[in-house]
Amino acid sequence: MAAFTLLETDWARDARRLSAIRRAVFIDEQGVPEALEWDAHDARSLHLLAIAGEALPIGCARLLPDGHVGRMAVLPAWRGRGVGQALLAAALQAAQARGHRTVRLSAQTHAAGFYARAGFVVVGEEYEEAGIPHVSMQKTCADRNR
Repeated sequence: MAAFTLLETDWARDARRLSAIRRAVFIDEQGVPEALEWDAHDARSLHLLAIAGEALPIGCARLLPDGHVGRMAVLPAWRGRGVGQALLAAALQAAQARGHRTVRLSAQTHAAGFYARAGFVVVGEEYEEAGIPHVSMQKTCADRNR
């Protein structure tokens, strides 16, 4: 398996690299309208960036101040190689470090199994977002003080 590293970053510092991944996956591959991809949450969220080698951006995720994980994307050539699992684990760790007891996300229905393997459960009915079926999911984090 090729090596990659994860960085905690922010939109001001890494918008170019983060947006390149999201554009490739969400806009180009999945057909999400560009106007729906970019929002005000980017500027106030913690971003995670997966880098291969010295500088190749291969995946990303963001953690909103309210504990929602979102905009998780891995470039096709890197899927199935642990990048998504590492991004999700880092997002969960960051959420827990910020005091969030419950972490929520909006999962594309086809990816719900991925999140379920990490302990997330579906909450509610399937719905459509950006023309793609989604489900709301959540996970209760362990209390670090117990």
